[in-house]
Amino acid sequence: MQRTPFYQKHLDAGAKMVDFAGWEMPIHYGSQLQEHKQVRSDAGMFDVSHMVVLDLQGAEAKPYLLKLLANNVDKLKESGKALYSCMLNEQGGVIDDLIVYYLSDTAYRIVVNAGTREKDLAWMRQQLQGFDATLTERSDLAMLAVQGPNARAKVFSLMPADEIAIAELLKPFYGAQIGSWFIARTGYTGEDGFEMMFPAEQAEKVWDALVGAGIPPIGLGARDTLRLEAGMNLYGTDMDETTSALTSGLGWTIAWEPANRDFIGRQALEAEKAVGVQQKFVGLVLEGKGVLRSHMKVTCEAGEGEITSGTFSPSLGLAIALARVPVACGEQCSIEIRGKLYPAKVVKPVFVRQGQSVLS
Repeated sequence: MQRTPFYQKHLDAGAKMVDFAGWEMPIHYGSQLQEHKQVRSDAGMFDVSHMVVLDLQGAEAKPYLLKLLANNVDKLKESGKALYSCMLNEQGGVIDDLIVYYLSDTAYRIVVNAGTREKDLAWMRQQLQGFDATLTERSDLAMLAVQGPNARAKVFSLMPADEIAIAELLKPFYGAQIGSWFIARTGYTGEDGFEMMFPAEQAEKVWDALVGAGIPPIGLGARDTLRLEAGMNLYGTDMDETTSALTSGLGWTIAWEPANRDFIGRQALEAEKAVGVQQKFVGLVLEGKGVLRSHMKVTCEAGEGEITSGTFSPSLGLAIALARVPVACGEQCSIEIRGKLYPAKVVKPVFVRQGQSVLS
């Protein structure tokens, strides 16, 4: 079992540790509900050092990514701009979802999921053959996410003025190298904040400073309810190699233009579109009491579907879910819970944005 540089800090903070993709990670520090509300109302920090940080460098770094990714890195013109994309197999299935930061035409930083590290690296290195570029894993870095409406202000309270001047200018989905740190205005909660990468030997000092600034640690349990409220997909749950990006709510991450960009999986996706996509990715809100869980059966007038992620939303006080259903499914459906059918409403797959309900 692997441990992040914050392992002892988690134990000291009273974390309940669990196995997450081969890493010992905190599920909560006492109350998952309290941690969720802390992020929605103020600020909290997440240890995301298990994520895989890769640096891609070389004369053909951009042509390589134009082939590798379904989204188009040619959109990236400003240093630090981030792009969310899927990495597909030849069948159009999702190998992983990732963020790539543009540093220059010959330098990019890529962050992929911990649970897919080995297959991602094997695939990426296999596709790199023939391209003048190198891929380096940055296992020397620790990574923390600080999220919440007060996250940025609290981080700024710890920074010297010259660094604040850089970080304060970051627009959403931009990052910047500040000394030995890389700070990005990105996250996985639907709140504002930063994801910060820095030398692992600074980990405990940084943790103590953030706690001192009123930013408590938050576990994986609250991270999951926060991302689900924000309608953000979880790899291996909402999509994987057997599901198409077109049926996973990720069509917006596929850049079809220019038409001559032959990214991996393009032909399979075009064939799927030509035949007609059979399923769509939706949000569900249970109309009565109960909790929604993954793999529950969804029934609507157009046929059957399945919940991919479900939870009880602390922000809304309702059971919510993401689901894959027939493309003709209307606004109402039923969900099978312990052999009984319960009515649910079909909504856009985003429930909460910056602490506020977006349900109509």
